[in-house]
Amino acid sequence: MFETALFYVLAAVLLASGLRVITARNPVHGALFLVLAFFNAAGLWLLLGAEFLAIALVVVYVGAVMVLFLFVVMMLDINLERVREGFWRNLPLALVVAVIMLFEMVGVLANRIYGATPRPVPLDYSNTRALGRVLYTDYLFAFETAAVILLVAIIAAISLTLRRRKDTRAQDPSIQVLAKKSERVRLVSMPAETE
Repeated sequence: MFETALFYVLAAVLLASGLRVITARNPVHGALFLVLAFFNAAGLWLLLGAEFLAIALVVVYVGAVMVLFLFVVMMLDINLERVREGFWRNLPLALVVAVIMLFEMVGVLANRIYGATPRPVPLDYSNTRALGRVLYTDYLFAFETAAVILLVAIIAAISLTLRRRKDTRAQDPSIQVLAKKSERVRLVSMPAETE
């Protein structure tokens, strides 16, 4: 009973926040509603027992992608009138995509209700452990290749954006080592002040 009520609460908030994503006039508000939708989707996945997908959604999308998106939206000066002009022009394509998505969701639900039943799993089954076992045995080479490609992309992004600024003060250790004892302190003789 509690899980059913929690499902309906999470689903209602997910639908409401999803509608606010596309109807919000401010892009920052739309992005924040998308973060709320992601959190509710993660809660639904937790109810379904897909812990890895829930954590991956929160960490990857909310923690990385949406923060980057919010940063870009807030840093750019977006002309909202030009963004709204394309709404009616893109509406027919959006309706076609919405009908296709609705058909797919009805198909998935109809298959779930009238079609095949899911495979029974033991009580101590962990989808995270099963995913890790498959990922690190059958797909180890592809996983390591993707990790190396991401590492190269991170290093390339850092090296492309790294610029030397003129006003930074940096120390050169090779010059500091060449300093002599006599050059470090300079005694200055000053006459005493008298009134």
